[in-house]
Amino acid sequence: MMKLYNTLHRKIEVFEPVEGRNVLFYHCGPTVYWTQHIGNLRGMTAGDILVRTLRYFGYEVTHVRNYTDVGHLTSDSDTGEDKMEKGAKREGLSPDEIAKKYIDIFEKDTRAIHLVEPNFKPRPSQLIPEIIEMVATLIDKGYAYTTDLGVYYDVSKFPDYTKLSHQKLEMNIRGKGKGDAEDSEKKHFADFALWIFKAGAHANALQTWESPFVSSRVISGRGFPGWHIECSVMAKKYLGDTIDIHMGGVEHIPIHHTNEIAQSEAANGKPFVRFWLHNEHLVINHEKMAKSQGTGLTVDEVKNKGYDPLALRYFYLTAQYRTRQNFSWEAITSAQSALAELRSQTGFLKAHASERSQLSREKLGKYDTFREKFDKALAEDLNTPKALAVVWEALKSNIPSQDKLDLLVDFDQVLGLGLRDVEPVSVKKQVTRILPLSGSSVYFSPENSPDASMFVLIDEREMHRKRGEYASADQVRDQLKSHGIVLEDTPSGIFVKKQ
Repeated sequence: MMKLYNTLHRKIEVFEPVEGRNVLFYHCGPTVYWTQHIGNLRGMTAGDILVRTLRYFGYEVTHVRNYTDVGHLTSDSDTGEDKMEKGAKREGLSPDEIAKKYIDIFEKDTRAIHLVEPNFKPRPSQLIPEIIEMVATLIDKGYAYTTDLGVYYDVSKFPDYTKLSHQKLEMNIRGKGKGDAEDSEKKHFADFALWIFKAGAHANALQTWESPFVSSRVISGRGFPGWHIECSVMAKKYLGDTIDIHMGGVEHIPIHHTNEIAQSEAANGKPFVRFWLHNEHLVINHEKMAKSQGTGLTVDEVKNKGYDPLALRYFYLTAQYRTRQNFSWEAITSAQSALAELRSQTGFLKAHASERSQLSREKLGKYDTFREKFDKALAEDLNTPKALAVVWEALKSNIPSQDKLDLLVDFDQVLGLGLRDVEPVSVKKQVTRILPLSGSSVYFSPENSPDASMFVLIDEREMHRKRGEYASADQVRDQLKSHGIVLEDTPSGIFVKKQ
């Protein structure tokens, strides 16, 4: 029985899709005007864990994760400088070129941390006719009105406007954020833009399209969509009027997701989302991670420090998605060491697991218990820390090697750490040591144990290799060779031999 925390009702609820075993899932993706930092990628990994878990439990999942490539403004208001335009001006490229550049970087990063590919990856710039159609529907139904700056959704026409945020709208304070240029013709400060005219504050907009929307003083409807309408249209096109799960960061609850509900349900006349899931932030030094603060670390920056991207994934797994997680280099070092140990044990199990024999009743009970505990942890609102604890408990148990290996490979369908691809470690009677800086595994027989200074050099060489400094790595390797230490690199780690 799968249970998820539903933000809509502020409680854990039993999850079942509307139609049989088919799950319709929409995940708010990135605005592709800059490289996404590892805080953003934690949110993407939360969605990945959800998809993997649902499929592990036998559901068929249609997964949509969008790219916002137009109309995402720099503040919560509906005017101001657009993020895509900001990126284009910064780099002297067109918005389309900026989008392609940062989509390519994002997808390189998602592959590095083993995120499964969504079924659909829509972009609003490719769905302008559908966006115009939904805005027109909202106007026809009386939910929207036009000013000289754009078309706005009238929140007073939707009685349940705050049902997701549970806020008292009348208690909110009207104010301007960075980049705001408030429209004095708005009926209510919470009314939000569905379509923004090129005229006026956006006369120099780089991304605009013709539309049928005009006002008494604006004769051309040329402009661009508001951010919120884009997700409603993309969800409808690929998943239908009502979807099972919608996921995003907690920062989207009071505005973006609240507005999605209002416009989707008004336009379609049906409930929009059954389960709303929201991931908490990744913080650094207990402050929100942000590029503007110089704390927006990227995957490449983590790799350049000598860390495996999958150590970052392992680190994400150590906290449940609804809890705030603090990043530190000590934490990622610990995650890298744990991942290296998990790989080394998987390699030894692959090499030494014998043909399965009849399990005793006691060991069969333990095997089934580990599987049940792992499944229960995931079914309890994706509790990945508990699931990881079960992995290590199983490894330390006395069940046969082949059964441990079967559990590891099975569990890794959700964990996504690539354990199936770990090569067997065939050398017997090896001692394992985890290098403190690089996190790599070193294997050696007791009689061939290097002294402490040699381990320092091995670690230094590994750091050079991880940074792509191969000439320096070769120099250290030659230095080790001069001391009679020969290294054999394998996918499972480094084997040390003495000449």
